Amino acid sequence: MVYDKQLFIPNKRDYIKGDKRPDVECIICSILDEDPEVTNLLIWKNDQLGISVNLYPYNAGHVMIFPTRHVTDVRELTEEEMLNIERLTAKTMDILDKQYQPAGYNIGYNIGYASGASVKHLHKHIVPRYIRELGFMDVIGGSKIIIEDPKVTVKNLTEAFKNVKLP
Repeated sequence: MVYDKQLFIPNKRDYIKGDKRPDVECIICSILDEDPEVTNLLIWKNDQLGISVNLYPYNAGHVMIFPTRHVTDVRELTEEEMLNIERLTAKTMDILDKQYQPAGYNIGYNIGYASGASVKHLHKHIVPRYIRELGFMDVIGGSKIIIEDPKVTVKNLTEAFKNVKLP
């Protein structure tokens, strides 16, 4: 059996279909290049990695870590990049713990179409999870209520990431 339908958050439907997707070769590369065609939610960057708030967050504090060079698979990363992504993941969790006090996290990569990946630039999702986050609107209405606008998340996290340094 072949599965060709993907699950995604409701407000991302137009983006997935291409109606709201900017006409750029790579959204993450465009974010890093500060292209005005894309919504830039970048909160931190060095010469090797960047962190952006997710434009279509599953929860408040949903961020993505990605290499600054264009790669599509974790197996393309150098050992230094792999190590620094893990270091940055830990620092990010510390910052999110202070800012949002989540009860847990979902962390990982979506690689390839079947995984639900909608961006062809490797990025690691860090999704804070909260106790009792599923509400009656989610169940009855089939819609996810976003607690915080991504631009507010950018404002909350940019200052917190200001002093983050990697070796």
